[in-house]
Amino acid sequence: METKSENACFGGIQGVYTHASEATGTDMTFGLFLPAEARDGPVPVLWYLSGLTCTHENAMTKAGAQGWAAEQGIALVFPDTSPRGEGVADDEAFDMGQGAGFYLNATEAPWAEHFQMRDYITEDLTALLAAEFPLDMERQSITGHSMGGHGALTLAMSLPGRFRSVSAFSPICNPTASDWGRKQFTGYLGTDEATWAAHDASLLMAEKGFDGPILVDTGTTDQFLDLLMPETLASAAAKRRQQCILRMQPGYDHSYFFVSSFMEDHVTFHAEALYAG
Repeated sequence: METKSENACFGGIQGVYTHASEATGTDMTFGLFLPAEARDGPVPVLWYLSGLTCTHENAMTKAGAQGWAAEQGIALVFPDTSPRGEGVADDEAFDMGQGAGFYLNATEAPWAEHFQMRDYITEDLTALLAAEFPLDMERQSITGHSMGGHGALTLAMSLPGRFRSVSAFSPICNPTASDWGRKQFTGYLGTDEATWAAHDASLLMAEKGFDGPILVDTGTTDQFLDLLMPETLASAAAKRRQQCILRMQPGYDHSYFFVSSFMEDHVTFHAEALYAG
């Protein structure tokens, strides 16, 4: 692991680090905010998964999460959204390839060689964080925006017991029925749609649900609302009688202005779960 930068931030440290990933076969970069409490011992962890076209840096610099995390004594992890570098497959479109890993393990060429983002998040990076930093990996929660909201919800529901709570900002809720999903799943996973269900939050909600609290915020003027399909997740949650808070925020769009406006709510929501019991 190589330290790229470390800056004082709200009494703690905002770092950026690079390491070799076995899952992706590439060097990967991530951001990690450690609150002041980490000097005295392990602190709970909140993952933030970013959206299409983003790197580790977008949420780290735009979401305004560190101040609220510092108040709660919580670490923040900002992974990258895909493998990158020479020899890594890419696509001319912004919603496929580098910057658009969709937090799954690709099985189709040319993506399968490097696009193993599910294993990267849940195995490689998790193991590195546990070994190198004062983090309490028994207390993890997860959030994300757009494609990252999709990732947060699907990982939380498919890994029972891993995360104490999950939240999302304007998540892609039903990718198997959306142009933000069908295109990517066909490319990454192939044409057998039976393999897609494990990566669809609405289908997972109907099948499994989540063994903890859920918070989802979406703006009513989100320019991608028809692609996000929040109504499908709401319907599945209602039918399952899942413990959750699903909010449509009047006047808000898809931007980081929206994310930062409700970040305090989300960090506080996770803090309640991370410090419970």
